[in-house]
Amino acid sequence: MPESWVRASILIRINSLASGHSGVRPILINSLLELLKNDITPRIPLRGSISASGDLVPLAYIGGTLEGKRGTMVWVGPKAERRVVTADVALETSHLKPIRLGPKEGLALINGTAVSCGVAALAMYEVNNLAILSQVLAAMSVEALCGTDESFDPFFAAVRPHQGQIEAGRNIHGFLAGSNLVQRSHGLEEGSLRQDRYSIRTASQWLGPVLEDLVLASTQLSIECNSVTDNPLIEFDFENPGRTKTHHGGNFQAKAVTSAMEKVRLGVHSIGQMLFAQCTEMINPKLNNGLPPNLVVDEPSESWLMKSVDIMIASLQSELGFLSNPAGTHVLSAEMGNQSLNSLALISARYTHTALEVLSQLASAHLFALCQALDLRAMQLVFLEAMEPVLMENTTKLLSDFLIEGEELKVLHALLWKHFKMQLDITTTLDSTQRFPTIFKTLQPTILDFVSSSSNTVSSVQQWSATCSTQAQEIFLRTRDAYHGQPDASGILGTAASRLYRFVRDELKIPFLRTTMLWGPGPVTSSCPQDTSFRSDGTDEQQLQPGMTTGSLITIIYTSIRDGSLYTPVLECLNEVKVSG
Repeated sequence: MPESWVRASILIRINSLASGHSGVRPILINSLLELLKNDITPRIPLRGSISASGDLVPLAYIGGTLEGKRGTMVWVGPKAERRVVTADVALETSHLKPIRLGPKEGLALINGTAVSCGVAALAMYEVNNLAILSQVLAAMSVEALCGTDESFDPFFAAVRPHQGQIEAGRNIHGFLAGSNLVQRSHGLEEGSLRQDRYSIRTASQWLGPVLEDLVLASTQLSIECNSVTDNPLIEFDFENPGRTKTHHGGNFQAKAVTSAMEKVRLGVHSIGQMLFAQCTEMINPKLNNGLPPNLVVDEPSESWLMKSVDIMIASLQSELGFLSNPAGTHVLSAEMGNQSLNSLALISARYTHTALEVLSQLASAHLFALCQALDLRAMQLVFLEAMEPVLMENTTKLLSDFLIEGEELKVLHALLWKHFKMQLDITTTLDSTQRFPTIFKTLQPTILDFVSSSSNTVSSVQQWSATCSTQAQEIFLRTRDAYHGQPDASGILGTAASRLYRFVRDELKIPFLRTTMLWGPGPVTSSCPQDTSFRSDGTDEQQLQPGMTTGSLITIIYTSIRDGSLYTPVLECLNEVKVSG
């Protein structure tokens, strides 16, 4: 077992024995405390407990350590120099005496749910953090897909007041505050969706029941952590010692832990399903509301940037589906029929940790894709800002002989700009050399509706189309290179997205990715140049990083989830919503 699991088990065993109902001496509890203080951690097999008469086998290794048994191996030494020695050597090195167990003490040590409960409590901590992260990622997905915040209006939770939905809706709505990407026009524009697709529209309704299950699981584990779970138990009567009772029962049956962990794994699967749906929608140009296929910066025919991510998250979510199956349905009779009911709580807790690792990978991949998508949105806004006056100038200049002036000219400008943006969103699968000629050819009928048709008119409109498409491509390519050199989408994002985006770009140094950045190592040739236009250290200095992969970049995000550093900005987002709310 990981040392953290073992230390959590020892701590919970101490808490249980300290209640005074297990019939042990204070010296036994103090000896357990000394193991923690001196960083002496028994090496306990990962498997072998059915968590029925408690976790007998794992707890026996803790008891063997206290006794200084030579057959019990333990971890000792400073963190960077951990080594394995026998229990007797560990105790002697730390100037601790082996304990001689008195009546009832051996049974009190090994009979209880401390191991399954300790492992489960650590899983509970992780899933609570991931549940908060999933709400931030849901808000970022709304922005990346240019969705609406209407779905999270408090009215929905007011008329369907499930506590989980109330919390998720409030958080996501708060996370979206200040976003320039969120649509607040209620989908009334031509060609727009009146309602977002379910992956973002029903995020609060989807996450709400999960949050409620996690609250119940947390309550179950909190009670278990503070309970007495060995057998038999002593009921002391301090006023009349003669009336002290010994009770024989089954508090060691860890079904409450199993129940909590099964709910957690089902919740993890549900969270993963939402993130998977959001990420695949964002990668797919038929669903993503104007983003390029595979979130590529380069020409679509030359790059498949997120293809590996798309495949990866399908694999991860499939595994979560498998891991969501209950462990508690696989009970077999043990100990010659005595333990015919056994909770398998430790098995369930172990698989929950596996599921949390998988969900962390899925969340990492989604956050990686989200930051890419948000930069693409910001880059397009820069392009549109540069393109609008050019389009208007060309229309007035090249078609002045045929166009009327005044209000109708303003109407034409507005229509051309509206249709240009619509065509820009539906031609993302085309390379820029095809995309802009296609767009402006599509716009020609709009102009012809405002002028009388003649050979001169058609010729002028064709010239307008050719000029605009050439200039649009030039502006697009220039904008793409300039933005990629200094990407910064934070100014258009909501409060939560901005925090996480800045953390990924500035703290983790994950770049706005182009395919050329993935080439190498190897010789640089004219046909295979390496891109050096990204900042590898957050400064203006341009450095070459050959051999970078999407996998290695996602791993950096995954590591920040596992070591907890990512949760600093995540919790800041949550606290900000609480303060503003």
